[in-house]
Amino acid sequence: MNILILGSGGREHAFAKKLVESKKLSKLFLAPGNAGTAKIANNIAIDPTDFPAVKKAVLENNINMVVVGPEAPLVAGVHDFFLADEDLKDIPVIGPKKDGAELEGSKEFSKKFMFKHGVPTAKYEAFTKDTVAEGQAFLETLKPPFVLKADGLAAGKGVLIIDNLQEAKEELADMLTNEKFGVASSKVVIEEYLDGIELSVFVLTDGKGYKVLPSAKDYKRIGEGDTGLNTGGMGAISPVPFADEAFIKKVEDRVVKPTVEGLQKDGIDYRGFIFIGLMNIGGDPYVIEYNVRMGDPETEAVLPRITSDLLDLFEGVANQTLESKSYEVDPRTATTVVVVAGGYPEAYGKGDVITGTENEEESIVYHAGTTVKDGEIVTNGGRVLAVTSFGDDIPSALAKSYRTIDKISFDKMNYRKDIGFDLM
Repeated sequence: MNILILGSGGREHAFAKKLVESKKLSKLFLAPGNAGTAKIANNIAIDPTDFPAVKKAVLENNINMVVVGPEAPLVAGVHDFFLADEDLKDIPVIGPKKDGAELEGSKEFSKKFMFKHGVPTAKYEAFTKDTVAEGQAFLETLKPPFVLKADGLAAGKGVLIIDNLQEAKEELADMLTNEKFGVASSKVVIEEYLDGIELSVFVLTDGKGYKVLPSAKDYKRIGEGDTGLNTGGMGAISPVPFADEAFIKKVEDRVVKPTVEGLQKDGIDYRGFIFIGLMNIGGDPYVIEYNVRMGDPETEAVLPRITSDLLDLFEGVANQTLESKSYEVDPRTATTVVVVAGGYPEAYGKGDVITGTENEEESIVYHAGTTVKDGEIVTNGGRVLAVTSFGDDIPSALAKSYRTIDKISFDKMNYRKDIGFDLM
């Protein structure tokens, strides 16, 4: 089979590395890919949201399946585009159609879905610029801290958690009237704050059956001890030690089954990944959010642990035979540490030469924000690399990741030295 992966980050490099292990794979393409994927696949320099360009690439390269990495093409309707096109309609797309992608595309949609189908979550209300005063009054009914979420896609940066009531009121007005997060915050969801330990559980579904993938915990803040600005993710651990068999059983019974069955009841033919952001509150799971794709950098910790043929699983999604597919997981711990550009998540430079990425004796080095310029690998984004290692426990796996990072160099590189600190 010839496969096209849409995307360019560490998540997509992780998909590529796993798919090239499959005996079913003939040729692998990425659009646009990065310097790491260029070594094991064919990069095509197109924007994943430019659907006519995607169609051209699919037809020119005899693509048999498309795997969608990031959320933007899904929310924009890439799966629907394929189904509506006579030349593309029989090519499977791994990722939901536009109706299912609303689970991530609209916070209000996802909250309504959870309440409708009995999925445990925080109470909420949604507001627009015409109801700012009502939103400020709703804040007065909640205990601090106050959670404000931009309704639409805001590249993972549209959530504010604020301790002060007056500041929360001002931020709400700023989000709605001044569009602080652009059109994404033309509507804002206010939620009650859930106090617990965060983790993520991933599900692959063909719309009927499903496989629960390994749990993971990521680290969003730039600074050690979870301080400083939010990022796209500075590292991840899989599995999460407290997410034992009993806890995951609760997640499956109370969250996964009602979610998959709820999609069926609502007539949403959902084929792809569901990322379930959870809070563990006293041993009970509550849903913070859904995403409609794999997380990044969690993918770089979760996918290496899946020992089954990923392409075979994707065929199961396409043919709705996922339940019958073999699915096995490596019991060892995987730890991922993200190496970022100096200044990230604020202003940062690009084009710095990277050395040492070939050192994979102890770890897997996934490329994220990289490209090739004049024959050299250079930085091309804020999150540059993700270094994943296996171990019998978190400390032994992390030690390998940090030893590998010691051999990597580029100007002003930065990374957290305390990933997994709260789990050890």
